[in-house]
Amino acid sequence: MRFSNGILLGMASALETLCGQSYGAKQYHMLGVYLQRSWIVLFGCAVLLLPVYLFITPLLVALGQDPGIAAVAGTISLWYIPVMFSYVWGFTLQMYLQAQSKNMVVTYLAMLNLALHLLLSWLFTAKLRLGLAGVMASMVIAFWIPVFGQLAFVFFGGCPLTWTGFSPSAFTDLAAVVKLSLSSGVMLCLELWYNTVLVLLTGYMKNAEVALDALSICLNINGWEMMISVGFLAATGVRVSNELGAGRARRAKFAIFNVVATSFSIGFVLFVFFVIFRGRLAYIFTESEAVADAVDDLSLLLAFSILLNSVQPVLSGVAVGAGWQSVVAYVNITSYYLIGIPLGAVLCYVLGFQVKGIWIGMLLGTLVQTIVLLYITLKTDWQKQVGITRERLKRWYTDENGRSQDSRGNP
Repeated sequence: MRFSNGILLGMASALETLCGQSYGAKQYHMLGVYLQRSWIVLFGCAVLLLPVYLFITPLLVALGQDPGIAAVAGTISLWYIPVMFSYVWGFTLQMYLQAQSKNMVVTYLAMLNLALHLLLSWLFTAKLRLGLAGVMASMVIAFWIPVFGQLAFVFFGGCPLTWTGFSPSAFTDLAAVVKLSLSSGVMLCLELWYNTVLVLLTGYMKNAEVALDALSICLNINGWEMMISVGFLAATGVRVSNELGAGRARRAKFAIFNVVATSFSIGFVLFVFFVIFRGRLAYIFTESEAVADAVDDLSLLLAFSILLNSVQPVLSGVAVGAGWQSVVAYVNITSYYLIGIPLGAVLCYVLGFQVKGIWIGMLLGTLVQTIVLLYITLKTDWQKQVGITRERLKRWYTDENGRSQDSRGNP
């Protein structure tokens, strides 16, 4: 499930680049065209992922999983298919609206999503006692309601400049959208799968139960802080793409400096907080002293991870805004999979650092990624980047009839 979530979210993030730069360049109707192209591309991707969901039970059995667990996973997988298709519209509409700074619509509908999910889960499970079917049905309904809300907002006048109706232009130049979407998908998935691989490595350790509990707690705390950074990532991507599209290099640089400084300041405060409280935070999740001691042993590494994660996502947002997804994908492969994971495995299994060794590997992989992205950002000629953005917009700009035009509307 997380696999498809990461792929579709990553591919949808290409829309941040396309819509953000077009909005800054005042090529307003192109946002609607890009939105429709992304629907086509992501729907095709979702269809290609269908066999994984349909045949997950025999696949898990073939991989040695217990048949009973595989059967339950197969049932959940079938229920998850409509959720996966909701991502096609939900993720793309969110990127489209964020590029225009229409964030409150997304926020209100996300709050509605959460409230509905809680209410329906309680109703279907506690009251109607529908069990697993009730939980999954509530998830399906809760995920589709915001999609319908966003569609209604767009179709019925919420975006008069950028939505001019369905256009035949949506079926042209799909190759460019596919290329950028795939780069975005690879970039994000490499980051999401990184933590999954680390948990998998931890599962092979001695006393793996305590180690997994401690690692899961630390990853959860890290994930909470990451939500703040992900917000800055989205804001940076939108602001940088808007400024580049508008041809304002100095304002793009100022936006980057401002967001990095703000996010780092918040990260530093949280760094100090976690250094002070250390393993005591583990009792929010567990009553086990062994697990709390293991979390205490990891807490300093967790604090440094939080500090790094206050900068790294913002730099990823810069990459999204500038359209550097393919470059960042290579950086992620190198820093995470050629440095972080191998180093963590050596420290854990060869040198005996156990779960701490895995976390040190993760931390060093993230550090390498952050340094490289920071170097790329500092060395970028932003005035030249404005020129690259203008050429891209000129190449992809079409009128409502699908005819190519330059950024001033000349054939």
